[in-house]
Amino acid sequence: MIRGCLLMGFTFLIMQLHATGDISKYINMKYSYLSFSVMFALALLTIVQFRNAVKEDEGSDSCNHCDHDHSVEDTWYKKIFVYTVFAFPVITGIFLPVATMDSNIVKAKGFHFPVNEESKGDPYAQNQFLRPDTSVYYGQDAYDKLMRKEKKKYTKYDTLALNDTNFLKGMETVYNYPGDFEDKTISFKGFVYNDPDTKKNQLFVFRFGIIHCVADSGVYGMMVEMPDGVKLKDDDWITVKGQISEIYYQPFKTNIPYVKVQSWEKTAAPKEQYVYRGNN
Repeated sequence: MIRGCLLMGFTFLIMQLHATGDISKYINMKYSYLSFSVMFALALLTIVQFRNAVKEDEGSDSCNHCDHDHSVEDTWYKKIFVYTVFAFPVITGIFLPVATMDSNIVKAKGFHFPVNEESKGDPYAQNQFLRPDTSVYYGQDAYDKLMRKEKKKYTKYDTLALNDTNFLKGMETVYNYPGDFEDKTISFKGFVYNDPDTKKNQLFVFRFGIIHCVADSGVYGMMVEMPDGVKLKDDDWITVKGQISEIYYQPFKTNIPYVKVQSWEKTAAPKEQYVYRGNN
C-alpha cells in the first residue's frame, strides 16, 4: 500500500508541475511530451499497485491458519529507510516552492569557459557557463555545419536582437565567430552580475538557460561596458544595446566578446526567466 501511495505522490507531483508551469524550470518544454508520458505511466502503475495490494490483503486473510512461513525478509528499518528516500523528493517537490536561479548561484559556483582540457575525461560533464556550447551533442562536422548556418543567418543583419527564443543560439554563434560580429549592434535582456575582477563600469548580463533539462542548465550572457557613473546591483534586470567588440579577460586568459553599451534601461524580470535551446 505504501508503494502505491509513493507512486501516487510522484504522479501528483508531475501533474502539479505541469499545472503550475514550474515544469519549465526543469526541462526544455519541447520535451514536455516525455514528462506527460511519465505521468500517465506512473498513474497506470499506481492503479496496478493498489490493485495488487488489495489482492495481497485478501490472500493473506484466506490463509491465516496455514503453516506457510510469512516472515519478512527485510527488516523494518531497511524498509523505513528506502521509503523515506523515495518520499523525500515527493514531499519537498509538492510542499516547497520552486526556487528561481539568480546571481547567488553564479557567486557560489563561479563561471568560466568550458575549455578542452577540462572535458577530456567526459565531454558531457562540461560546466555550461557564460558561453553556450552544444558541440558535445553533435559530431564535429555536423556542429561546424550548424554554426556556419547560424552565422549566415545572424550576420546578414546590422542589429542582432536576442529574445527568449533565439538567446542561446545567438550567444553561441557570437562566441564562435566574434570577429564576424565586430562592430555590429546587439540587444538583449538579462540580470546583472557584478564580477569583482572587472573594472568599475564593466559587469555581466546573464540569463539562465536550459538546453535539454536542468542537468545541462547554465548561466549565459556577455560582459558589458556601461556608461560612466552607472551603478547597478546584482539581480537588477536590464535591457542593453550596443556594439560588439573583443576584450582580453584576465581570469579566462583569453579574448571574449563584450558589448560597449550605447543605451540601456531597467526592466522588470520576465515572467519566464529561463531561456531554452529551441529550433528557431
